[in-house]
Amino acid sequence: MKIGFAQINTTVGDFAGNRDKIGAAYESCVAQGAELVLTPELAITGYPPRDLVFKSRFVPLNLEILDQLHRQVGDVPLLAGFIDHNTGPSGQPFRNAAALLRRGVPIEKIHKSLLPTYDVFDEDRYFEPAEETRPLSVNGHLAAVTICEDIWTEKFLPRPLYGRNPLDALLEQRAEAIFNLSASPFCSGKPRRRFEMLSGVAAQRRRPIFYCNAVGGNDQLIFDGNSLALDANGGLIAQLPAFQEEIRVVDTTAGNAAAWKEESEPGEIFAALCLGLKDYLSKCGFKSVVLGLSGGIDSAVSACIAAEALGPENVLGVSMPTQYSSQGSVDDAFALAKKLRIQCLRIPIQRAFEVFKEQFSGIFAGLTEDTTEENMQPRLRGMTLMALSNKFGRLLLTTGNKSELAVGYCTLYGDMAGGLAVISDVPKTMVYRLAEWINRAGEVIPRASIEKPPSAELKPNQTDQDTLPPYELLDRILQLYVEENISGRDIIQRGFDEATVRWVVRKVDLNEYKREQAVPGLKVTSRAFGLGRRMPVAQRFVD
Repeated sequence: MKIGFAQINTTVGDFAGNRDKIGAAYESCVAQGAELVLTPELAITGYPPRDLVFKSRFVPLNLEILDQLHRQVGDVPLLAGFIDHNTGPSGQPFRNAAALLRRGVPIEKIHKSLLPTYDVFDEDRYFEPAEETRPLSVNGHLAAVTICEDIWTEKFLPRPLYGRNPLDALLEQRAEAIFNLSASPFCSGKPRRRFEMLSGVAAQRRRPIFYCNAVGGNDQLIFDGNSLALDANGGLIAQLPAFQEEIRVVDTTAGNAAAWKEESEPGEIFAALCLGLKDYLSKCGFKSVVLGLSGGIDSAVSACIAAEALGPENVLGVSMPTQYSSQGSVDDAFALAKKLRIQCLRIPIQRAFEVFKEQFSGIFAGLTEDTTEENMQPRLRGMTLMALSNKFGRLLLTTGNKSELAVGYCTLYGDMAGGLAVISDVPKTMVYRLAEWINRAGEVIPRASIEKPPSAELKPNQTDQDTLPPYELLDRILQLYVEENISGRDIIQRGFDEATVRWVVRKVDLNEYKREQAVPGLKVTSRAFGLGRRMPVAQRFVD
């Protein structure tokens, strides 16, 4: 069979736009000889729609779009993701669904059986699971039509999450092939793990798998595409590209084996962040950004991502030195801007800093300067950047990394002020790897920005390691504590210095209040702050 894959970038709630993308992809696939066309999960509504589903017109409008697509299709079937009503007497009001559309034939629907509630997912807040599992007849063949989680078997999860596997019932009813409509969010390393999982399922079940994944950024989530066609031995027939839309027809009878393709880890993360940033702006109605350029590595990497994603003409950098800013840092900021061909302004804040401190001269008399005065500087920078954002309609990007955000090495209403956090889910050690990857073909980020000791430059001779453990050690502890949920005591038992572990754990816990007020960040690790990690602020548990 020739399978058409509509790996499309949909926007949540853009019913007309999503309909047009689905329709255009369908027509293109039919013109290329497709005998069946697949879309991603919830392609009509965009994924995830979250509480929009509760708006009185949202689900009815998505059903109207489904009817419009039904009238558009011809003899070639289309499998489209949408939201259906739950017509049963109890349960959640809606169902995550797929529709088989063919001209002159009533719409056939199947519902998602397994509703994930871990990590970023909360589908049982909205949807009721399928009451029955049955294959659909497609071009004279029985097809096991599944939706995303329905194909993630317990073999590839830490422990079984569900009491049943919908594939069992579908294959018992003699389904000949497995089709999956998916919206599987990206995190580092996940595309390969997903491929290995699907290949294992195909080989174990002795059925070919045709997997169509979403692509694009929706808020913090990034969808990587990488749609797949696998034969009944688990061999790769075709792989669609990562992080870009593609409409492709795959001839499953051609017998051409393909090799799995992937970028290096830094390259993969860079592509994901570019896509997430670009889509966040376009889907929120922005065209350009502004960000502070300190001369350090974090703002440099953030600027490189922005220039690649949006074009250099849409990126404005701002250097805001004080007496504590080294001339080298200012020079590095402008050298980066020149390499990227972005505009860079120099707006010193020293005078404003002095005036602001003067306001407190009487109140603070006799008290030594401390983090109070240090934090005045990033807050003045935040106000400066917000003024430029307001005046010119540019989205303000924050440039803090995950390591700093984890332990609170950031300033509320200062360097945390903005509209989107570009690298807030990128550990500091990965920031360095990204910088080297960006410079792989020649220097873009100045070597000094990479090699000099990282510093906030808020007081004389300051470096990050005055306060923080070395980033290599900090990131190893954070990986265990934040992403793997290993307790502080258990981390110590693995050979880490007790005082360092207890300091890191305490800082992570104490700074939850800051992260509650942080701007949205693009998710690229297995467990991001905010959407992927939901901790109480007011709590007394000591790990």
